[in-house]
Amino acid sequence: MPTIKSSTELRNNYNEISIFCNQTQEPVFITKNGQGDLAVMSIETYEKLVGRLELYHLLQEGEQAIAAGKTHPFEQVFQELRNEVIGDKQ
Repeated sequence: MPTIKSSTELRNNYNEISIFCNQTQEPVFITKNGQGDLAVMSIETYEKLVGRLELYHLLQEGEQAIAAGKTHPFEQVFQELRNEVIGDKQ
C-alpha cells in the first residue's frame, strides 16, 4: 500500500518523511489540493531506479541487435577481451 501525504504534511513533517523514505527505501506520494502531485524518495532509491531503467534499456538494445543479426561468435569476443586485458598489462 503506497504512503500518501499532503503537501502540508511534507512542509510540517519533512524530517519524519525523510527518515521514512531513507529507512524503507519506498517513495511517499504527495498530494496537493487532494490530487497527486509529487513522489518523494531517497537519493539511494532514485539512483537504484535510474540504474534499473538504464539496464532495461541496454537489455532492449541487446535484444534488438540479436533480432537484427548483429552478433559475434563467443570465442571471437572472448579473445578480443583477453587481448585487451593482456595488452594493457604488457
